[in-house]
Amino acid sequence: MNLFHRVTFYSHCWRAGIVGLTLAAGTAMGWVGEGGPDDWPQWRGPNRDDISAETGLLDEWPEAGPQLLWRFDNGGVGYAGFAVVDDRLYTMGANESREFVLCLDASNGKEIWKREIDDRYQNNWGDGPRGTPTVANGHVVALAARGTLACLDAKTGQVVWTQSMTDLGGSVPGWGYCESPLVDGDQVVCTPGGPEGALVAIDMESGEVRWQSTLFTEPAQYSSIIVADHPEKRHYVQLTEKALVGVDPADGTVLWREVWNGRTAVIPTPIYHDQGVYVTSGYGSGSALINISDIADPEQVWFSRNMKNHHGGVILVDGYFYGYSDQIGWVCQSHETGDIVWSEKDKAGKGAIGYADGHFYLVEEKSGDVILIDATPDGWNERGRFTLSPQSDNRKRSGGVWVHPVISGGRLFLRDQELIYCFDVKSPKRESP
Repeated sequence: MNLFHRVTFYSHCWRAGIVGLTLAAGTAMGWVGEGGPDDWPQWRGPNRDDISAETGLLDEWPEAGPQLLWRFDNGGVGYAGFAVVDDRLYTMGANESREFVLCLDASNGKEIWKREIDDRYQNNWGDGPRGTPTVANGHVVALAARGTLACLDAKTGQVVWTQSMTDLGGSVPGWGYCESPLVDGDQVVCTPGGPEGALVAIDMESGEVRWQSTLFTEPAQYSSIIVADHPEKRHYVQLTEKALVGVDPADGTVLWREVWNGRTAVIPTPIYHDQGVYVTSGYGSGSALINISDIADPEQVWFSRNMKNHHGGVILVDGYFYGYSDQIGWVCQSHETGDIVWSEKDKAGKGAIGYADGHFYLVEEKSGDVILIDATPDGWNERGRFTLSPQSDNRKRSGGVWVHPVISGGRLFLRDQELIYCFDVKSPKRESP
């Protein structure tokens, strides 16, 4: 029997009366006019794929690495990533007792505002928040590790509303809530998990619940929801430990479902491309590509145990997936077949990955090494590396440098707990079109 077993739901009977979403055609997100073309408004960027559209960046780094523009030393502990909009950087952190949302001036690293939203989450792998804020419609939406979802005014940090994942029937996962909320049009979508409905949509302005996916009740894991801009029906995709699902944005109806044999922790965000969904997770699980060209009849294209991405992310570029696979190292994997095209274990250890202007930016979790390589199926071709310095004394022994690199406005943003770094990666010899 295949690892995946198809279970398709035809439960459309309770859709009536729910207003659908009006969205910009061909875009993954529903807002318009939010920031500029180089902005990074949410987890994994504008399309949740960790791909920056920027050009004119350095092809190679000097021996000491790119120039450090500024460092902010009071970001608080945690693994929250960055959103960058209108030259403001948004992230999260934790002080001695509370988790907060933080806004900095992205040009100089000066603090603009900070707002506490929940008690500090504690864990042997590292305390504090794990998710990335989402910036849309003049608001910042952030999920604390203990489950408080807060909507704040992006300019002032004032609280607009809050919701609790546990009040919505969820239970805090073993490593805390790690999801980065999705803002789609005028609603916020996230995953409390649990018997009242694993996914929930919340009105962006009022904070009121619009729907919960009552026919999908898996516990929350650590992945984040994406949009599948499918020609038959645009919908949301989420991955939990035991299921991969597509749900209707209007009411949470489950459109399709596949079993996923995840183990211990399912973390990487799915990738949607060309009417297919790619998923992977660690602890021996593997990776798979599911064809959803016919939503009523999804089909497994291939399954492979060669790619087992624990965390750090996978990026699809020109028909190949790139990321770190447990036991194998950094790999290039064919989108068409799932076969490994190349692997490299000796030149860099496990870590996170980002993409911009023909290159991958790798951050090694243990050493803090930052590495630039060509994005090519031809093999590992390194273009420079440096080591983050100084590094945090607040990182727990079981933790690592886990925050994904972000490239926005010709700058590379990195983090090690309370330390937030901004590097200049714009090439003086190249200009963006």
